[in-house]
Amino acid sequence: GLYATGEGVVSSEKKVTHHSEEAAIGGHTIARHNLGVMERNKGNTEKAMKHYIIAAKLGRKDAMEEVKEAFMGGFIQKADLEVALRAHKAARDETK
Repeated sequence: GLYATGEGVVSSEKKVTHHSEEAAIGGHTIARHNLGVMERNKGNTEKAMKHYIIAAKLGRKDAMEEVKEAFMGGFIQKADLEVALRAHKAARDETK
């Protein structure tokens, strides 16, 4: 986005986060996944996982991969993985 790259505007991490949060609240799955990436990069693994799980439940394949990796790394419980997998599959099935 414009604020992330500074194209035509002053680069602002705060604005990138704000607009990503607004988009995620509106159901934009890429924005939700990107919030997970931003949180992980800041070292906020728990917050990152929440974003990835939400995005995975909405059908984001890359977010589901992050959730699986988090489970393998011991960052989330098996029950959380199973819920995310079921919701991910249901969301993907809806779009077929």
